[in-house]
Amino acid sequence: MSKVESDRPLLQVLLVFLRLGLSSFGGPIAHIGYFRREFVERRVWIAEQEFAGLLAMCQFLPGPASSQMGIAIGLRRAGVMGALAAWTGFTLPSALLLVVFGLNVVDSELLLHPSWIHGLLVAAVAVVAQAVIAMSRQFCRTAMQWVLAGAAALACLWGTAGLTQIVVLIAAAAAGWILPHTGDDLLSAAPAGTSALTRRFGAVSLAAFLLLLGSLPLAAALSGNHALALVDRFYRTGSLVFGGGHVVLPMLQAQVVPPGWISNQRFLAGYAAAQAVPGPLFSFAAYLGATMTPRPHGWPGAALCLLAIFLPSFLLVFGVTPFWESLAGREGARRALRGINAAVVGVLFAALCTPVFTSAIFRPMDLALAAIGLLLLRWRTPGWAVLLLCTAGSVLLHAVGQASAG
Repeated sequence: MSKVESDRPLLQVLLVFLRLGLSSFGGPIAHIGYFRREFVERRVWIAEQEFAGLLAMCQFLPGPASSQMGIAIGLRRAGVMGALAAWTGFTLPSALLLVVFGLNVVDSELLLHPSWIHGLLVAAVAVVAQAVIAMSRQFCRTAMQWVLAGAAALACLWGTAGLTQIVVLIAAAAAGWILPHTGDDLLSAAPAGTSALTRRFGAVSLAAFLLLLGSLPLAAALSGNHALALVDRFYRTGSLVFGGGHVVLPMLQAQVVPPGWISNQRFLAGYAAAQAVPGPLFSFAAYLGATMTPRPHGWPGAALCLLAIFLPSFLLVFGVTPFWESLAGREGARRALRGINAAVVGVLFAALCTPVFTSAIFRPMDLALAAIGLLLLRWRTPGWAVLLLCTAGSVLLHAVGQASAG
């Protein structure tokens, strides 16, 4: 561990997550792969078992699982301020890019070249595949665990509702009780140096989450204030969406397009831009806040909508973490988590199949490029190098295809 990491953990959290916020392309499932590589393998800030426990917790919660993972890791590393630093570093780059795009670029139709975006999506296939392989080796050690992983994958591929994933994880927790013990407790005690929250703090956070969820619609309706209506709609979206960033975009469309706050054309332009920038897809809220017609808009509107959609994530992580960690000493909880984490492998594999694979692999050369990226990751090549390689390869293949067609 470096002197900066030991003496200034808050600054280190901010800088590491800022770098991830600038380089983590590929959507929420790919972000989990980047986090595991950075914090479990490279920096060893968190053990594999702890990472799995946090991932299981964030999969259960509504909202953006990858952002909640970042908040939870920052919380463990440097307390509440560490959670804020992790979120700021990971979210700010994409939010700023999308606001600048919305205020200055969207009407000029100056978009990233499709071949660049395609290359980033191909790289995401390699990143997610690497995460699935690594986690399957760690958490699928018995035949029953492989059965749970396979069943979870099939259920997620077959199901279309956002709650399918939650139902799968609950069923896996129940099945975990009958799994044979393999000696790998998946929820160990909080390590020394972890800034654990008190149960009272957790209870207050959960109470605040529920109070805002119930009172904001009433307050917005009674006041007729548009700013409060924005907070209400974006807070409710962040509170109730299951399935991550790919689900929140159509949900937001239903919230802001029908009232006439933004045209469908502008919404779809921002939707495309959100797929092209690194970091969390929930940053799309900043674009909407900046470009919607009613005031507040511009930079104040962007900040308001961004904070409103992410506030539930903070309250849920702060609220659930103290109780989640208290399960560490209970054998029943460890058995349940063995089932949950086997199922999480299946959930990630289903996401790898769709939308990660289906949105990037259209021809044999795409598959070959993703396979090269996966091989390089297995050889511990830096993720940014794989991103550059896949992007350059996609641009080259596009140019060759254009030349052949000409």
